[in-house]
Amino acid sequence: MLGLIGGGYWGKNLIRTFNSLDVLKTICEINDEIIEKYEVDYPNLTITKYFDDMLNDDEITMICVSLPAQMHYEFGIKVLQAGKHLYVEKPITLNVLEAEKLNLYAKEHNLICMVGHLLHYHPAIATIKEILTSNVLGPIKHITSNRKSHGIYRTYENVLWSFAPHDISIALSLCNGTHDDVQNLSCNGTTYVSKGVHDIVNMSMTINDIYVNINVDWNSPYKEQRLSIACENGLILFDDVEKFDKLKIINNHVQMNNDIPVANKTESRVQEVDYSISPLTHECVHFINCCTTNVQPITCSEEGINVLKVMLQADKLLMSHDKTIQPFTKHVTSDVDNDVSIGNNTKIWRWCHIGKGAIIGDNCSVGQCCFIAGTIGNGCKLQNNVSIYKGVKAGNNVFFGPSCVLTNDINPRCEYSKNGQYMETIIEDGVTIGANATIICGHTIGKYALIGAGAVITKDVEPYSIMAGNPAIRIGTIDECGNRILDSISL
Repeated sequence: MLGLIGGGYWGKNLIRTFNSLDVLKTICEINDEIIEKYEVDYPNLTITKYFDDMLNDDEITMICVSLPAQMHYEFGIKVLQAGKHLYVEKPITLNVLEAEKLNLYAKEHNLICMVGHLLHYHPAIATIKEILTSNVLGPIKHITSNRKSHGIYRTYENVLWSFAPHDISIALSLCNGTHDDVQNLSCNGTTYVSKGVHDIVNMSMTINDIYVNINVDWNSPYKEQRLSIACENGLILFDDVEKFDKLKIINNHVQMNNDIPVANKTESRVQEVDYSISPLTHECVHFINCCTTNVQPITCSEEGINVLKVMLQADKLLMSHDKTIQPFTKHVTSDVDNDVSIGNNTKIWRWCHIGKGAIIGDNCSVGQCCFIAGTIGNGCKLQNNVSIYKGVKAGNNVFFGPSCVLTNDINPRCEYSKNGQYMETIIEDGVTIGANATIICGHTIGKYALIGAGAVITKDVEPYSIMAGNPAIRIGTIDECGNRILDSISL
């Protein structure tokens, strides 16, 4: 049986499909509105807010993780450590080290780790692969892929990360390549709707000497999902927006007339394809079969790593061309020691001190009279009078309220120095820490938790928890957008 965590935008499609295959047992979701809907739509399923319920269920041998990309590793590794097969949505993770850890753990423990690169399971793509394998059209010369639509706009990832993984994955497969075979990569784009978030991206590269051009755009008024493959003796045209006749072939699209190339504009012929089974159903069935037979999937974790490496390289090039990206700025009254790392677009206001060894990510805002000697990720906001000492490690998009304090020594003594050996405190992505709150060192604050004003944290905090009081206790649950979800514990 299978469990699934994350019943939101794409998760609902996976739930519908896995349920239709009679393998889905449990859905894990924290949003009460979504839970209420699924309780009506799927009375046959177990619905829980607690991920451990699935991990501890011996009947569940497969788990699908359909969460935001920054959460893939955290939940994916727990699935594998529980001895269960893993299906994770694209991209596999947001950094190569985490992806390689998933891949290595799955291999060492004989588990399946599959990435949701859906396009591979489209019947038309399967037919294209058969045509290319037969070599009836000759070798590939170049590939062009256009994926465009009007929205969904995202602020936490650009259109490259949202749209391009599918096309990069297919290009690598058709060219029989890995990340190491990619050469001459270029990537450009522009921002329009959200500052710093690219809406249009154009990338090109060669894979084993085959030219590949990928264009993605979520600002286009016209929906377009087209793939053209130029071979030596013909063109393969795939238009997924068409309801029928999605796949067409043009034979001998270029002919020579007295050594002059002339376009052969004969009408294309429709390639017969069985579209009766949806790509998502094909993908879900493939995952189930791989888990049953212990055969590596088409889009295994190694394939996901290759796509991720190309994505990261392209994203780096994209950002290097972005004129909106500027080095950090600081007020003249603030001091920055040597041996610090401060990201682009970060602003440091009056009377701050950035201590030796501090690491501050991109797009952070540091209010006046702050001290930082620890590590904070991208997009963090520090209000006035915040102290972050060495040993504190904060993730991305963490909010530090006015005068909150994060300690690093559980039993300080002036007379007996710790010689720089301080306790670690981990603040995970999306956490909010209220004004005048104190975080006692040595603990982990889980993702998107909310620490109330004046609270004193003396223990680990679970993700999405609301904490208040001295010592702080859990009084409820909050989602990623800041909407409170009351549970059995109340004020």
